Amino acid sequence: MDFDLKQLAGAMRLIAEEKNLPEQKVQEIVEQALAAAYKKDYGEREQEVRVSVNMNTGAVDVYVEKEVVDEVKDGNFEILLKDAKKSKKDIKLGDLVEQWVEVRSFGRVAAQTAKQVIMQRLREAEREIVMAEYEDKVGDIVNAVVTRIESRVVRLELGKAQAIMPQSEQSRSERYFPGQRLKVLLKDIEKGFRGPQLIVSRGASELVRSLFESEVPEMESGAVNIKVIAREAGVRTKLAVNSTVQGVDPVGTFVGGHGTRVNAIVSEIGEQEKIDIVVWDEDKAVFIASALSPTKVTSVTLNEDKSRARVLVPEDQLSIAIGKGGQNVRLASKLTGVELDIEADKAKQAVSSDTKQESKKVKSHNKQTVEDGQKPKLKRKSELENSLLSAIDEHAK
Repeated sequence: MDFDLKQLAGAMRLIAEEKNLPEQKVQEIVEQALAAAYKKDYGEREQEVRVSVNMNTGAVDVYVEKEVVDEVKDGNFEILLKDAKKSKKDIKLGDLVEQWVEVRSFGRVAAQTAKQVIMQRLREAEREIVMAEYEDKVGDIVNAVVTRIESRVVRLELGKAQAIMPQSEQSRSERYFPGQRLKVLLKDIEKGFRGPQLIVSRGASELVRSLFESEVPEMESGAVNIKVIAREAGVRTKLAVNSTVQGVDPVGTFVGGHGTRVNAIVSEIGEQEKIDIVVWDEDKAVFIASALSPTKVTSVTLNEDKSRARVLVPEDQLSIAIGKGGQNVRLASKLTGVELDIEADKAKQAVSSDTKQESKKVKSHNKQTVEDGQKPKLKRKSELENSLLSAIDEHAK
């Protein structure tokens, strides 16, 4: 199974077209593979060999680098001075010269080696070109199709490129299956020993930001902004938004009429994930109170460096403020960048208890009066008028 050099040029053009690669890149790969094949068949591994392929005629020229000597001990690495002068007259002892050698075909082993090198290098070149295409798309949303599910990784196809979604980038409420179409965030391109690898995400906070950018045109004009996002993918997301235009309601803008905008985001990231949109504020205390939505906050007390805050809430709101598994307070802390200590407002509870006691006393008195058969007497109209006139006279004095 010799390597057919006559059809080489046509095959290279076909490969370039099928792989969407520049002909020059394919030519470079083939020339390097043929150099490896030559050393396999005719030379030695340590030799410096250069191959040139004519893309028009398919002619292959092989050049072997040799040292100019006055006595040849190894013909693979050395050449006599008189022979070297045939190609270069001013050559001298000790110089390196490329000697042309004729090669008409390669043996079976060499041909197999060349083909393996060509296929490997073509895959690498194809991957590099595809990666170069996606370098400018890092941070953008791209369409993907799930191709395979592994224990800790989901493999996807992005057009001609392959990508992976690690477990850390997956949404806990989603279940993936082959053939599933998803919108994913192109998070990074990692350089590995097997070449560059696309990393995509369904759990990143930036996915939510990008989705809102596509749904809220006011973000492009700068009328409204997302200041910060805190997300636990598949469970809950909190957004802090603000407006740069007076009279524009930032929360209403992001929610949309009848909730159309926020509902579109929820349908994309999963119905199980809730989205809280709150107003961002420069005042940390005000921002913290908003971030704990839907909790009604009584007071917020920040420490000196504003890294920690004591938050008082009505006792009946304590569980709402903390959230299931501490989720609400955890996300509010991420959103504000402040460690939050949530406590029940005991003073308010005491006032509430006193009010309840007074209410009970009044009800008890009325109940006792009814039981004694003494109905409360209503004042007649004349008595009410006299009382009002007396009050006016007292005020006049």
